[in-house]
Amino acid sequence: MYPENYSYTKEHEWVLVDGDTGTIGITDHAQSELGDIVYVDLPKVGTAIAQHTTFGSVESVKAVSDIYSPVSGEIIAINESLSTAPEKLNSDPHGDAWLVKVKLKDLSEIPGLMSAADYKKYVGA
Repeated sequence: MYPENYSYTKEHEWVLVDGDTGTIGITDHAQSELGDIVYVDLPKVGTAIAQHTTFGSVESVKAVSDIYSPVSGEIIAINESLSTAPEKLNSDPHGDAWLVKVKLKDLSEIPGLMSAADYKKYVGA
């Protein structure tokens, strides 16, 4: 369920690193806890974000939850499809429902994140 090549945070986000680009999303556990997602607020392209700080929010029928960045960098793309179909986060949180792509500022942040096995233990999966 949790891709082995992703890195995870305790705040339930993931990052997939490809060269100097990180793709960020929320985990299956997060979407499950939130319930039906109805709105996603994401920053604009060009926004600088810092590791473990908020950069957006996800609203579900249960609550509004901040999204924390697993890495530092600059937003280079946002998933525009989520503005009209936020429910994709419930159906494909580790795939087509990625949130943003970031030009990574510091690759040394990645080893400090959890592996898939560590994240599974963390959430009791």
